[in-house]
Amino acid sequence: MRISLMLAGFLLPLAAQAFNPTGLAFSHNDWQLACDNTGTCRAAGYHSDGGENLAVSVLLTRKAGPHTAVSGQVMLGEYGENPALAALPAQFKLSFKVNSKTIGQVAIDKGSLVADLSPEQVNALLLALPRHAAIEFAGKRDSWVVSDKGATAVLLKMDEYQGRIGTAGALARKGSLPESQVPAAAPVPTITRVAYAKAQAGDERFIPSNRKALVEALRATIKDEYCDELTADGAPDPELTAQRLSGTQMLVSTRCWLGAYNVGEGYWIVSHRPPFNPVLVSASISESGAEGLGESHKGRGLGDCWATRSFTWDGKQFRLTAASTTGMCRLIAPGGAWALPTVVTNVR
Repeated sequence: MRISLMLAGFLLPLAAQAFNPTGLAFSHNDWQLACDNTGTCRAAGYHSDGGENLAVSVLLTRKAGPHTAVSGQVMLGEYGENPALAALPAQFKLSFKVNSKTIGQVAIDKGSLVADLSPEQVNALLLALPRHAAIEFAGKRDSWVVSDKGATAVLLKMDEYQGRIGTAGALARKGSLPESQVPAAAPVPTITRVAYAKAQAGDERFIPSNRKALVEALRATIKDEYCDELTADGAPDPELTAQRLSGTQMLVSTRCWLGAYNVGEGYWIVSHRPPFNPVLVSASISESGAEGLGESHKGRGLGDCWATRSFTWDGKQFRLTAASTTGMCRLIAPGGAWALPTVVTNVR
């Protein structure tokens, strides 16, 4: 009976896997991967950086679980003047070629420059990528070429994260294991947002009455994160702000760093009485409000790549409720090309 039950287990899908709660981010050469806490993975490939290559990116998305299909999209880059795009009509078609073989056409609207790939086109791409793939979107005059450098490593990492290595449905390392062995997707976590408590009498004196001890306590929490304006030798006394979080907790903040185009504020949960026991939420907060705390930072001054995170107060702690990037800095679009989340939640 025990053997029969064990064999039956090989024929049934595994229960939902507890994927990494902060997801996975990985890149190699011209490809990158973002997998979230539910198990969904997104792999993006780009044109070769440098030279006069026309900007383009493809996105491959696959949810966790057995027998899940891969979907694909393409985005043509438009950042500033682009004569190749300017010469095209409002709607146009490009031939999709993999290793010089045409796999149909892709219809693109000039307003979005994004188009879905057909299942046939996605399959042709997946068959070629683990070895060698010359990926081209060809028009009458110009061609947009996606590099395959790094694709094998990224697809292998996707298989690994989703528990597919050695299975029939793996993208980079197929095997004889049945698809039923692939872990199911994890549910999207639900986080309940709690409003900050109302100010109490005397809260306005919290900082002036405790400044020195507070600064020392905050400095002691800075280990892996960067907060130069608080910890640097000779740094002046920082300007602190505080607001009530709960009956016994305050939210204290100060500026940690200032860059050419980004700024980072440090936010701590502290006890409203000594010894304060501060807990650092993040030293890179750029936005705060009644809904919580957020980070939004450019990858570079051109603004073609961004990284964001959101933190929500649940009454006891600030929970990381969203984390995402817009992909590599490749001049695909102002504000970035894709949404590549590593953390997703439902906040209510």
